[in-house]
Amino acid sequence: MSTVQATTVSCPHCGRTNRVPAAAEGRPKCGHCKQPLPWIVDAGDDDFTEVAERADIPVVVDLWATWCGPCRMVSPALEQVATELAGRIKLVKVDVDKNPRLSRRFEVQAVPTLLILDKGETVARQAGAAPAPALRQWVEQTITTREG
Repeated sequence: MSTVQATTVSCPHCGRTNRVPAAAEGRPKCGHCKQPLPWIVDAGDDDFTEVAERADIPVVVDLWATWCGPCRMVSPALEQVATELAGRIKLVKVDVDKNPRLSRRFEVQAVPTLLILDKGETVARQAGAAPAPALRQWVEQTITTREG
């Protein structure tokens, strides 16, 4: 049984509201139309392993801070990418100020710092904000290379 929270997501296909757990096996699907749902969750020092590292799909990690302007700009772009790639990736957001252990572990020196994890292993990393098309290309290239 997961100790982490669930979020409520509107299905981009049919508009129905679904509860999506922060950590689970598989990939979330709409209970009504069965289409893949965007998987966007928050994680921290205490639940990162369960939420991000044990995921069986690639995980995009957004290491951000509330005071960071570029972080506020990249957040909607990442959410757009997570929606467009629903069923293929999970987006996990980590506030570095509230989670210093993760910040140290991933050696965050600038925010936003973006990581792609595959089965808990960091396979790609970039710092700074980028528009949604560039982020999507980066994510797709990384996960396609890993799947190949």
